[in-house]
Amino acid sequence: MINFLDLSAINKQYKQELKDACARVIDSGWYIMGDELRKFESEFSAYCGTKHAIGVANGLDALILVLRAWKELGKLKAGDEVIVQANTYIASVLAITENDLVPVLVEPNMHTYNLDPELVRAAITPKTKVLLPVHLYGQLSPMPELMAIAKEHELLVLEDCAQSHGAEINGKRAGNWGDAAGFSFYPGKNLGALGDAGAVTTNDDELAQTIRALRNYGSHKKYENLYQGVNSRLDEIQAAMMRVKLPYLEGETARRQSIAQSYRASINNPLVTMPRVDNESAHVWHLFVLRCDIRDQLQQWLSKQDIQTLIHYPIPPHKQKAYPAFQNYQLPLTELIHQQVLSLPMDPTMSDEAVTKVINAVNGFTA
Repeated sequence: MINFLDLSAINKQYKQELKDACARVIDSGWYIMGDELRKFESEFSAYCGTKHAIGVANGLDALILVLRAWKELGKLKAGDEVIVQANTYIASVLAITENDLVPVLVEPNMHTYNLDPELVRAAITPKTKVLLPVHLYGQLSPMPELMAIAKEHELLVLEDCAQSHGAEINGKRAGNWGDAAGFSFYPGKNLGALGDAGAVTTNDDELAQTIRALRNYGSHKKYENLYQGVNSRLDEIQAAMMRVKLPYLEGETARRQSIAQSYRASINNPLVTMPRVDNESAHVWHLFVLRCDIRDQLQQWLSKQDIQTLIHYPIPPHKQKAYPAFQNYQLPLTELIHQQVLSLPMDPTMSDEAVTKVINAVNGFTA
């Protein structure tokens, strides 16, 4: 069986280092807001090229807290609009509505699945205050164009980097383009914790200070609270785990890119639409997503060949029961994408033989 992603095999590579890091934390006697967190924040901000990284409990909280901080700083207010691509994972939308802001769902580019600058420009209204580009599947959004639009219209930019650790354009990495960015370190991410974890990156000192307070009950000083904050702290164990894994990220990304290159070079089934990449370094292949008009049949075929695949995502946010007000939105491209997408195995520990088996199985599929 070729697994979609084998987390046990991935973490086995540095199992002893993880054990040693865990023991180090246990022996320290300090489990929240300690040296491991501070060191990880420093190391991750250096990796992204940003001035600040602020560890939080998960990727959703990272997005929520940035928007909340902008409200606290007077840059946003309830009812302001946030532009985001309609085919994103629901977390991007949840972060917006959690802050009493209005998500403006925009159809994506059909080839990259990311925001289309021209459609973004057409969606801007006097109430638009934020662009929220989601670097979906690991491919960096067209940030030079989006940042130009944001500058022209005086918009804030919040990058959703949950799937794009290390993706870059012109040497500038995900998380260092917008005013702030939210990262997830869910175990299945390219940089994954051994539990839930997230971070915010930014070059804005005031924003960083505000988020550091908000994540810790709104406290800037022990027992003194500036804000009605939350408890969203990245604990010492998870920070230590990711300090072990971060130095391996570049090598694992290179392997993901190699697997993707093999898929793209050798899968030639006319029933399948392959992902388009405009810039090789801009894609870190968190997911390898193809499209097929008869997606369910393809998935069943691959399952019979002992190849596990997943769908990212079967239901778009505007069709979720959580958002009844969105049910009548007309987003035909988004709905088509969700009916067609299928994610092939993408695991840096995959053997060349496994990659070849996946390629041959996809090419062997017939209607």
